Amino acid sequence: MLLAGVLAGCATPQAQSPAPAQAPAGPILPSPRLGRPFDVIAAESRITILVYRAGALAVFGHDHVVSCRCVSGMIYLPRDPLRTGFDLRVSVKGFTVDDPASRAAEHSVDFPPDVPQGAQDATRHNMLSAALLNAATYPDVTLRAEGLRPSSDGKPGDAAAEVRVGVAGQSRSITVPIHYDIRADEIVVSGEFPLKQSDLGLTPFSAAGGALKVRDAMTVRLRLIARPGHS
Repeated sequence: MLLAGVLAGCATPQAQSPAPAQAPAGPILPSPRLGRPFDVIAAESRITILVYRAGALAVFGHDHVVSCRCVSGMIYLPRDPLRTGFDLRVSVKGFTVDDPASRAAEHSVDFPPDVPQGAQDATRHNMLSAALLNAATYPDVTLRAEGLRPSSDGKPGDAAAEVRVGVAGQSRSITVPIHYDIRADEIVVSGEFPLKQSDLGLTPFSAAGGALKVRDAMTVRLRLIARPGHS
């Protein structure tokens, strides 16, 4: 949130993604456990993280697509959507690296389909290692609402969410641009935004004295589906 982002491995430099537009100050504080509870449906929700290679030897590495259907938790919807609270967990061991369907969905020369299995396995190993996500000690990334505010674009359903992220023993607040669609028995939340690993307190993977490394900046994409649950 997610997240996992948070990643490692080998990785073609690409243009920096533009930062999301600044929203007005003064987020509305959420009601984290007030309102109608909705369960996040892990099998229908998805987080995708695009991780890019860098360094003098970047040509010998790969850009990677890290993804998962491993988000669980609750969304609490009061009368005012901008007071929505959520408490989510992302199981980092659920992340896959370069799933063929995920790479094909990128439709980009930066993500060709022929990534060797060895490169995929090495990337996942480095991602979960003690040097990065430390999955053995911290199996989950946690995401908790700290406040929401209307997006500066003024479009219905657009908002900026202040999110407290817990990852690998670090706790940081980040701002995430989202779009929400509230239906009778379903909430759909989506978003795409740039995120630096260092913003989460993480140090990007590096090898060969920095000649082959992972770029600090990533692209995170999320889609969450939630349906009525139990308080």
